[in-house]
Amino acid sequence: MKIRTVVVLVCLFSFGVADARVIKAKKPVHQNNHVVTSQYYSNLISGAHPRIAELNLFANMLPKGGDIHLHYSGAIYAETYLEWVGKKNYCIYRESDGQRKLQKYTIETRPVAELEEGAVKICIGADAVRKDGAFYRELLKRWSDKDYGNHFHMQLPPDQQFYSTFDFFRPVSHTAYQEGLLDLKERAKAENVQYLEMMLERSPEIDNQELAKKINNLKDEDTEEDVEAAFNSFADFMANDPAAKAKIENYVKNLEEAAAGIDDADFKLRFQTYVLRNNDPAKVFSGLYCAFAAAEGSTLIVGVNIIGPENGYVAMRDYSLHMQMFRFLNERFPAVKISLHAGELALGMVPPEGLKSHVREAAEIAMADRIGHGVDIPHERDPDELLEVLKERKVAIEVNLTSNSFILGVKNEAHPVQIFRSYDVPFVISSDDPGVLRNNLSSEYLLFITRYKPSYEELKKVAYNSIRYSFLSESEKRDEFKSLDKRFAGFEDKIAKMARSRRAK
Repeated sequence: MKIRTVVVLVCLFSFGVADARVIKAKKPVHQNNHVVTSQYYSNLISGAHPRIAELNLFANMLPKGGDIHLHYSGAIYAETYLEWVGKKNYCIYRESDGQRKLQKYTIETRPVAELEEGAVKICIGADAVRKDGAFYRELLKRWSDKDYGNHFHMQLPPDQQFYSTFDFFRPVSHTAYQEGLLDLKERAKAENVQYLEMMLERSPEIDNQELAKKINNLKDEDTEEDVEAAFNSFADFMANDPAAKAKIENYVKNLEEAAAGIDDADFKLRFQTYVLRNNDPAKVFSGLYCAFAAAEGSTLIVGVNIIGPENGYVAMRDYSLHMQMFRFLNERFPAVKISLHAGELALGMVPPEGLKSHVREAAEIAMADRIGHGVDIPHERDPDELLEVLKERKVAIEVNLTSNSFILGVKNEAHPVQIFRSYDVPFVISSDDPGVLRNNLSSEYLLFITRYKPSYEELKKVAYNSIRYSFLSESEKRDEFKSLDKRFAGFEDKIAKMARSRRAK
């Protein structure tokens, strides 16, 4: 009996070892590829000097999920806008004329026959701009941030340089939405991006002088009841006003026409609608009402936002009032998602007390689902407690590294992305205004990789976050996750082959 038992045990043990070897041998290829890719990536970022050229290749090939903080007009490159100037037969002033109030680099949309002789002499078409090499280069630098840091001369402060570019190309930025969206789609697909959540066009505004006056005259000392009464009056008016309904319906129709035919099996486009934060309170409120109503009525519009320089006088003065508007409208339209530009500030742009509450109010009063930028987080009141709130509520931060570096001067180890990482606050990498900033989403990932050396697992998590915290429906997210899984399987297969090929040499 003992001998038989030993034999049986030996046989079982032998079978187990052999079985284990079989299991190991049959380990799925995609798992092996994942390990090889992770090791390859770790080698690229290790040491004092990351291998940036190879990491650049890696970042361009990397599946990035979505870009969910993206401004359409700031995403189009200046060269494209110049093409549209030519197609429209517009001209551009190559000199300023103070007497005629004509400014250099601005677009003239009036027909040449309607221009004064002096204006005709200094306004040239797109072809003439391209032939004049010096002026062409100047124009690109003025219509974007191209070469801003490569030379030294009298120039605008970075934030003013950035925001002023939009005034120059505004006359053509809205004239070819379909063409622009198709360009951005092809650019996204070329860098392995499957989803864009874009701010295309601000929501319409409704005017009612009597009701607007009630909102514009609100004071800090007014009670919550006073504020809500003013909001209610205007909201009730717009809810029942045929002209307001027509404006909202027309706005939705315009966006749907712009996006027609853009989606395909490998790509999705959705919009956020938005208002400008430096307008009068009543304009902001009426625009927000229209934005929420439009988002509720269209599956194409997935969220509401507020944009513009956060350090502007009106933006700072009315910030808390704006957050109350969002809270009020969130209660009326509870299904509508909210992403807010908040905390796009740095010490010195405003007095220190101006940095104490913007992210907190966006999260706790406006109940934002995501925060754009959040750079002033170290200066916020009780920042450790606020970070826990963001973590627990899963309020994702949209991190825009190039934008924050250029506009705010916040970069490298000073950037709060390090805080978000250490406190487990969810975040995504996004591009903001790649046309003006002369970048793309791949370059933002490259900055994240080379500055902060995340593990490959964290890098994948950030890419998946762009879908997880997008404003797509749950069923759409499931589809996008499946697509992203396939993209990563293909990516890791390619990287593994590259790594093995290099080892073989």
